[in-house]
Amino acid sequence: MEFALEDTQNAAPGQPTMAEQQKLGASTKRADTQSVTKRLQSELMALMMSPTPGISAFPGADGNMLSWTATIIGPKDTPYSDLSLKLSFDFPSNYPYSPPTVLFKTPIYHPNIDFSGRICLDILKDKWSAVYNVQTVLLSLQSLLGEPNNASPLNNEAAQLHEKDSEEYQRKVLARHRDIED
Repeated sequence: MEFALEDTQNAAPGQPTMAEQQKLGASTKRADTQSVTKRLQSELMALMMSPTPGISAFPGADGNMLSWTATIIGPKDTPYSDLSLKLSFDFPSNYPYSPPTVLFKTPIYHPNIDFSGRICLDILKDKWSAVYNVQTVLLSLQSLLGEPNNASPLNNEAAQLHEKDSEEYQRKVLARHRDIED
C-alpha cells in the first residue's frame, strides 16, 4: 500500500502546502472572473450614473458581464456626424490588465477600421493600461472618428481619400453606413 505524504513540517512558513496550492488553483479562475465581473459592474454603474453624451454601453441581453454592446454617436463636424455606430466588447478573464476585444458591428468606412470591424488604436493594443475603462475606450474611438491616424491605416483607400478628397470620403462614409439592430 502506497501513501502520498506531504512533508508539511518542512514547508516554508506562510507558504501554502501542495494540497492547498491545488485547491487555490481551482478557485483562482473563479476568483479572476469574480474580480472582472466586479470591475465591470462598477464601470456599468459609473456609465449609468453619469452618462456621457454620444456614448453608451451595456452587457448583452443574456446578462453575460464579459460581453457588452456599445453605441457611439458620430461627433458633430465630422463625416460621421449623428450616425449611430454599434460595437461589441469582449472582456478577457484578466481584464483590466489586458484590453477588451472591441469591434465595430455597424459597417463603417474609416482609415483605422477594416471592413471586418477591427480597429487600429494603440490603447486597444500595446498602449493599454489598467486605468482605462469602457468609457475611456468609447471616448477614444469617438475622437478617432474625427481625427483618424492616416499614418497607421487598416483601410489604405480610406486613408488616402481622407487626405485628398473629403467630399468623396464623406460619400463613401454615408454609402457604407447601415443602422443595425441589437
